[in-house]
Amino acid sequence: MYAELLEMKEEPSLWDDHSTDANDGLPSDLERGWVAVAPVPTGKRCLAITHQSTSGAIGISPNTTLRSRLLGKLLLPRFPSSLPPLTILDCILDINWKTNGILHVLDVIKWKGQDIADCETPFRFWWRDTRLAELPKFAPPSAVFSFTRSTEAQQSDSQPSPYNFQYPTTFVPIPYHTDTTLPMLHSCIVPLARSAREIFVDIPNSTPFQFLPSSDSAMSIDSAAGHSGLTPVPVQVASDGLLLYVSCASYEEGTSPLSCWIPLRPLSIPGEEEIKDAKRERNSPLDLFQRYVHVNQPSPVSDS
Repeated sequence: MYAELLEMKEEPSLWDDHSTDANDGLPSDLERGWVAVAPVPTGKRCLAITHQSTSGAIGISPNTTLRSRLLGKLLLPRFPSSLPPLTILDCILDINWKTNGILHVLDVIKWKGQDIADCETPFRFWWRDTRLAELPKFAPPSAVFSFTRSTEAQQSDSQPSPYNFQYPTTFVPIPYHTDTTLPMLHSCIVPLARSAREIFVDIPNSTPFQFLPSSDSAMSIDSAAGHSGLTPVPVQVASDGLLLYVSCASYEEGTSPLSCWIPLRPLSIPGEEEIKDAKRERNSPLDLFQRYVHVNQPSPVSDS
């Protein structure tokens, strides 16, 4: 489902710690009826769809496609993954997927032919995390060697080129939080939504090649390592904000009020680029959300 922007009022009185507004825009049952998802990564929203494969091994035979949520167009050619057939996942393709190979899994709609969309939010997220953790891991394809470059050009490279993924190989669930009490939101969840997330991904090691020309038209290639291994590399995933889901809601297609989006950065409004606020910079929706969470927390009881 696509989240609606959480609309909050920005009043001068908001910045007074002693003022509260019942119509501030926060859900009235925020502390007991919602699930938070944070940090939401920066990337492109899409559906990961697996197909029934008639032949080929899991993780080797191309069985997965990514389609745009808006237009349904194909984002990537069909590629192999360890996902079971007849599975549909609501995902975010990482903005840097070509260098980190990450596909972030937001929600699960169908798993191995079983419809999960009718289940409530906490169960869907639990199912997502449990099933993804059970998937076998497969190494990404080794770096492709190109024969179009001359031997001299290959030998002149002092540094190996960085590895580029041909398709996503790491399926990462986005963290969710069922405790959405105001203190938890203020002290833990909102700070997470502001922070980058560190994820380890497996990168194929660079394999040194030795060029042994046997003739003008033939070349033999010897790998000094024999077999390229994998190196776990930490990557930083930038946050794009915070999502809120109604806890008891099932998954709905299209834009739904059952999910609210709170961006980390200020929204860009057409024609407003040259308009400057003389008093202060415009706050982001997440700034406003955190401020309302702060002022709505109950005051500590004095011992006196």
